[in-house]
Amino acid sequence: MKKFVCIVCPVGCELQAKKSGDEIEVSGNLCPRGEQYAKNELTCPKRVVTSIVKCDEDYYCSVKTTKEIEKSKINEVLVEISKIPPKRYKYGEVIIKDILGTGADVVVTGE
Repeated sequence: MKKFVCIVCPVGCELQAKKSGDEIEVSGNLCPRGEQYAKNELTCPKRVVTSIVKCDEDYYCSVKTTKEIEKSKINEVLVEISKIPPKRYKYGEVIIKDILGTGADVVVTGE
């Protein structure tokens, strides 16, 4: 049995998930989103990646992926983000389209 705290909403349900073959049984969730979260965590966990990029010598701006990516690819995504050349970026600007073929863009979230 695997235990999780659901992060889908502010309630933070304490979930328990048990996998038997292809079946996954989830308990502790107060809504269907918690059940889906636990199943995703067991089969293919994903996260939105956030980071910072250098915009000039003294200035950094925050960036994030536009959708969740597989946790197994996070380090590769961060390496690609670190290669972004310094320049002044604007809020909402896409600075990497479809990073590593994940379908997620990297966008500027702060100036």
